[in-house]
Amino acid sequence: MPSTKPQDIAIADYDYDLPDERIARYPLSERSSSKLLVYRSGEISTHTFRELPDLLPEGSLIVRNNSKVIRARLIFHKDSGARIEIFCLDPALPESYELSLSSTQGCSWHCMLGNAKRFRLGTSLSAPLSGGKGEVTLQACRIGEGEVSFTWDNESYTFGELLELMGILPIPPYLDRETEERDLVTYQTVYAEREGSVAAPTAGLHFTPEVFEALRHRGIETLDVTLHVGAGTFRPVKADHIGEHEMHAELISVSREAVEKLRKRLGSIIAIGTTSVRTLESLYHLGASLLKHPDASPETLHVTQWQPYGDMEGELPAAQSGEAPKACVPTPSTEEVFAALIDYMQRWELTQLVFPTSIIIAPGYRYRVIRGMVTNFHQPHSTLLLLIAALVGCDWRRIYDHALTHDFRFLSYGDSSLLLP
Repeated sequence: MPSTKPQDIAIADYDYDLPDERIARYPLSERSSSKLLVYRSGEISTHTFRELPDLLPEGSLIVRNNSKVIRARLIFHKDSGARIEIFCLDPALPESYELSLSSTQGCSWHCMLGNAKRFRLGTSLSAPLSGGKGEVTLQACRIGEGEVSFTWDNESYTFGELLELMGILPIPPYLDRETEERDLVTYQTVYAEREGSVAAPTAGLHFTPEVFEALRHRGIETLDVTLHVGAGTFRPVKADHIGEHEMHAELISVSREAVEKLRKRLGSIIAIGTTSVRTLESLYHLGASLLKHPDASPETLHVTQWQPYGDMEGELPAAQSGEAPKACVPTPSTEEVFAALIDYMQRWELTQLVFPTSIIIAPGYRYRVIRGMVTNFHQPHSTLLLLIAALVGCDWRRIYDHALTHDFRFLSYGDSSLLLP
């Protein structure tokens, strides 16, 4: 009898032929003129994105990721002429994105390094810059295998401002081109607010102020959450089975007001993009863990890669103290979980719930929070395609066949879909 464990899923089963010419290398001039595939209870139809407000179920609450892409790629040149690229992934010290980006005295980041052999441990690189606050020299010192410390000699500048001066906005490698000036606008959502992502939450790229006004006119509310998207979103699954694929952690931040609104609107939640999906579903599994360990301190909160599948079997993950998990615990309802999250935030006097998630959503997963999602069309052999298949089952092939035969554009700058199983 074949295994039903998600870890045993063969990634080769989630493949399709994506012709190179179907990859959208640039966005359309008008965001909301993109195509929208609608999958509703097994039926598929084609629309334009600006029709979305009339296609959503009445009384929906749409949840969007307001993270903003930072100019995370820094190019330094050594005296020898060697070109070194430092791709800032996430802050190491201070760990907070806000504190690190607003620092005026120095910070360190976990980074990917290009031409790393020419940037040895303990050595430094420098780049003279000039901006509206005067001249400044940014220095980068490699202090670990993948960690770089940044210092500068003009405290008028924050690190975020230095990234704006020197950095390059990262765009997906499959676009097969360099970042252009237009990407500084088009590769951000119109509601991007909290800096920290190194990739855009691309389902949100189709929205315009006019679409949001039409949503308001229909009485459809909008709620913001934050997940800072990591470079792992571009990483294909290279293992034969997904159990051998490691998900990188990404930081979530959700306000108490948002958690309270979500609790009131359970059953009507439509996620905008896979990052919003992962945020919302991670909230459920964090809350389920807190029901088991209500005294966990805020700095220990996290959702691990396979945690949801333990929950589904009635077994919550053990506390970090190492205690053995207890079996036969009934799976909590989504209402119970959100009540636990609110109670936890009140007891700890938290205005924001901040925690990392490594959740993987794959066939066999039971969605707990969302009713549906808006999402683009994703790469073959990707964890994002697995997330779609977890929602619509084998119909993912019908959806993608329809998109391919009806001239839909694929990937980050491509068209989108509204999935309502």
